[in-house]
Amino acid sequence: MSSIATNGPMPASSSSSDWRKLPAEYAIPERAPSQEEAGEYCRRLARTHYENFSVATWFLPAHLRQHFFNIYAYCRISDDLGDEVGDATASLRLLDQWQGELNACYQGSPRHPVFVALATTVQTFEIPQYEFSGLLTAFRQDQRVTRYETFEDLLGYCRYSANPVGHLVLYVCGYRDEERQLLSDYTCTALQLANFWQDVSMDYAKGRIYLPTESLRQFDVSEVDIAAQRNTAAFREMMRFEVERARGWFRKGLPLAGMVNRELAIDIELFTRGGQEILNAIERQGWCVLGRRPVISKGRKLALLARAALGKLL
Repeated sequence: MSSIATNGPMPASSSSSDWRKLPAEYAIPERAPSQEEAGEYCRRLARTHYENFSVATWFLPAHLRQHFFNIYAYCRISDDLGDEVGDATASLRLLDQWQGELNACYQGSPRHPVFVALATTVQTFEIPQYEFSGLLTAFRQDQRVTRYETFEDLLGYCRYSANPVGHLVLYVCGYRDEERQLLSDYTCTALQLANFWQDVSMDYAKGRIYLPTESLRQFDVSEVDIAAQRNTAAFREMMRFEVERARGWFRKGLPLAGMVNRELAIDIELFTRGGQEILNAIERQGWCVLGRRPVISKGRKLALLARAALGKLL
């Protein structure tokens, strides 16, 4: 599959009306906020948009939390620019503007609060720009590519959509070697696959199928089955195969927890077990994910958190 450019100039046709499709706070302001205001913006966004992220920060050293808020805010808005606009052309324009702000962040002249705050994180941990740009590559690809022929093609997408997040976490925690990054890639790819298998119907409603076309052919499953939300025997057998494949990627990433400090190891275990629980939830409902999104029960979530909290105390 051909690669997608990520560093092109912002199109002259970009319109401020595109931003009206998103929360008003996302828009790029005329003037940059102060560092304090930018930090508060990222904290508020992280704490109000994603419960699990806020929970995960409980187990991180206090002096790193603001950096993770900054990174989360970048990832959150980037994802929404690609997924919540409802117009592929407008999304591409917005992603180009966001890329422009990322470039400005590395050049010392950002205006958006996310990038004003993120500049401190970038400088403190010497994070390469391509780690942030990779996510934008994936979100641009979502506007142009809606099917993946092979599992290898899907892994190529995960290389940009998921793996950079793990690298960013490692940078902030003081790790930048290839060995740890590779193990992180296994875990992040597994988490992405678990989300794909959980959200087959939701993604199809957006016009996307992340199940490899070669798998559909191998198990004699048609797009008509997915559209009609028919959990046929063939579809269930295919999902069993894909779930086991994702579990294999989780297993490949397990050694990472033994190669980092305790705080990060607890977070890695929490997210890994959470992803594995998604796969377990798919199995518990007989691989029937069409029309019925598998979820982790509150009891299981609490058990995961209790186990992580106990690990921090021991």
